[in-house]
Amino acid sequence: MKKRILFTGGSGKAGRHVIPWLLAKGYEIHNIDLTPLDYPGVTNLIVDITDSGQVFNALSMHRDFPDLEAGRGVQPFDAVVHFAAIPRILIKPDNETFRVNVMGTYNVIEAAVKLGIRKVIVASSETTFGICFAEGERMPHYLPFDEEYDVDPMDSYGLSKVVNEKTARAFAERTGADVYALRIGNVIEPQEYERFPGFVANPEIRIRNAWCYIDARDLAQIVHLCVEKDGLGYQVFNATNDTLTTDLTPQQLADRFFPGVKFKREMGPKEGLISNRKIREVLGFKEEHDWRKYV
Repeated sequence: MKKRILFTGGSGKAGRHVIPWLLAKGYEIHNIDLTPLDYPGVTNLIVDITDSGQVFNALSMHRDFPDLEAGRGVQPFDAVVHFAAIPRILIKPDNETFRVNVMGTYNVIEAAVKLGIRKVIVASSETTFGICFAEGERMPHYLPFDEEYDVDPMDSYGLSKVVNEKTARAFAERTGADVYALRIGNVIEPQEYERFPGFVANPEIRIRNAWCYIDARDLAQIVHLCVEKDGLGYQVFNATNDTLTTDLTPQQLADRFFPGVKFKREMGPKEGLISNRKIREVLGFKEEHDWRKYV
């Protein structure tokens, strides 16, 4: 039987690329969001994830009318992919951004594990490193940014993602479920590669993203790998592409923008400063969409 995935926030920028990939791999996808995703094969339910009762119901009810025909009752989901969130600061008031993102994530993970789902993947963020939405200029503790970095954002969005990682860890420890948090980089859709010549010519405009990105289609591959990889318990993975969005080397960028910051290890001449080494080594991620193929 096909694996059934409940996907939250599938109508957003990342979700609308990840879901087609998962469908093509043979999964059944049920999207819960405030806005339905109009895509063949996807079922939708309008859900406010900050309402715990709605989330529990969404995870324990039929997806669509054909589910009634078998007479077998509600069939469980095999995994939950949680992307629903207010996607950055300056969209809602700070306290509302924090409330929606933190309570929404708590409700989704709680409902999933209490209903017996053993695989939950949650969207964390590059903003946890504290550079993206920092007040003024801020120096990293070291380079590259890896999963062991002491995350210390000062904004409501990045803080909400740090709390969500702790929530994910708590539920994984309590239940033994696999809960993986993806620190997703700046998501780039195919049509956005037209912006990259400007990124190369003016590297200063990408400092808050540490000159890194994740192609939305490569993010889909990462999510698929997470769904298929069992037994890791709680994990954090940086979800970024392999290389920098500039022709400068990591050392040249550090000398110019982060003077005096030490490197934790030797780096390749194009290697991204948000390191994706862990997803390559643990999950087997192989980048398919280097920006240089499109620029």
